[in-house]
Amino acid sequence: MTSSAESAHSVETRLRELLDRGFQFINPCDSSGEITAVVGVRAHDNVTDVLWLRDENDVLAMRMPSEEEDFLSPSQVLWSSEGAAHRVLAELIELPDDRTPGMLLRVGAA
Repeated sequence: MTSSAESAHSVETRLRELLDRGFQFINPCDSSGEITAVVGVRAHDNVTDVLWLRDENDVLAMRMPSEEEDFLSPSQVLWSSEGAAHRVLAELIELPDDRTPGMLLRVGAA
């Protein structure tokens, strides 16, 4: 079992890795100015990855086609994970850039 301090370090390390990979982050606030979430977005290849971090145990990550018009409420999701930050962030980092897990690859496709 990991301690809360170890988990926080792990989450911080993974968020820095997402920054290094090109994620851009915004922090939406409520009417009193309190941050309600940390939202990260990264568009690459033919997909967009989105991360919603509301608290340590309420995280949603999604991968969707790049042509998706509303990345906050997409009509098509290619991959998603929801749950604790340390697990969801690890799964997002493990996603291959050149394909989405479970999708068929075409031989010779560029």
